[in-house]
Amino acid sequence: MNEPVLQQTPLQPSPGIGDAAPSERTPVALRVFGVLLMVGGLALVPQVIGVWVDMGQVFLSGSYEDDSVLTIILFVVLVAAVCYAILASAALGFRLLRGNRRRARILAESVAIALVVAFASDLMLFGVNPGLWFLGITALILIVAHVWVDPSLSDERELQRRLRLMETREEAEEGTLGLDKSGDGFIELDFFNLFWIFVIASVAGVVIESIYHVLVVDFGHYEDRAGLLWGPFSPIYGFGAVLMTLALNRFHNAPLPVIFAVSAVIGGAFEYFVSWFMEYAFGAVAWDYTGTFLNINGRTNFMFMCMWGVLGVVWVRLALPALLQTVNLIPWRWRYSVTAVCAVLMIIDGAMTLVALDCWYSRLSGVAPDNALEQFCADHFDNEWMENRFESMSIHPDAAHRSS
Repeated sequence: MNEPVLQQTPLQPSPGIGDAAPSERTPVALRVFGVLLMVGGLALVPQVIGVWVDMGQVFLSGSYEDDSVLTIILFVVLVAAVCYAILASAALGFRLLRGNRRRARILAESVAIALVVAFASDLMLFGVNPGLWFLGITALILIVAHVWVDPSLSDERELQRRLRLMETREEAEEGTLGLDKSGDGFIELDFFNLFWIFVIASVAGVVIESIYHVLVVDFGHYEDRAGLLWGPFSPIYGFGAVLMTLALNRFHNAPLPVIFAVSAVIGGAFEYFVSWFMEYAFGAVAWDYTGTFLNINGRTNFMFMCMWGVLGVVWVRLALPALLQTVNLIPWRWRYSVTAVCAVLMIIDGAMTLVALDCWYSRLSGVAPDNALEQFCADHFDNEWMENRFESMSIHPDAAHRSS
């Protein structure tokens, strides 16, 4: 007897650049968001021009001579990043209005990068200030819009709403959901995958570093190696894992020496940047390799670059496939809701960590709390609490280079 055949409605392929289909599928709310972006961006163009004119006058007048060269460079980078984000947002709104969602995704990613650069520059120059909240909220809105305009995520939601396609369910059961089906890389570089890479690597980093400290650095003595106010998270390992994934995703089948070399260079450069950023923004020193073999300004050295290289090989060849299977243990129905809730919690944890570090810096600088948030940190995250939480970190206000 012949078995009945389940008929499935064929899926339409994702529209390409320039196709008419995206315009028909773009939700009205997304078009309204595009109009707001375009109008807002164009309305700020005169201010963009004014900022560059004012900055030119400052340079011509020579009133910047009291600032260091690095401070001047950071200020120029901050202005350039904000100006680009404004202009690119207007272009993004135009793309959304036309329904060209694939090109809109590229623009959204570029604006996100610009906002990250602006956020870091602003934090290093002025510490925690109202401007950071504006950049942070803008970034959150952009993340939501990015997930919305991403055609692959839209298709996933469409598949979920319809038949729960047999092939998709099989992938979820086999732990292969999220693999890059194009063959260009190992996994799909979407928000879902990258977020859980960040979280799991942050936890794994704390575990690895704690074991290394107990067995090698100070035998038998445990030291808290967490990097956020709450939870066993070390964001340097989380961001490092995301960076490694972005850089090595296409090299997952490359020879081991190539993966090792690329990982060592990227890891060393990342470690150097994080050390420099923390010292410039907060006068914070979490590690110092001065006097070790082939160290670079005490911020990284040969041994730890080699460790980054080994971690990169292990990450790409062993950990990433296992992580993908672990992430796919999240039930299909809860896939997006769990990620959204956890993302909000991580953002709150990260934001409060920056605020607490800034308040710690201010107290050590002799500045008394002058608002409710700073008083809250003084009451709940005083100097002793911060020293116990961030045992490997010390803050020296004189080492910071904030703009006055």
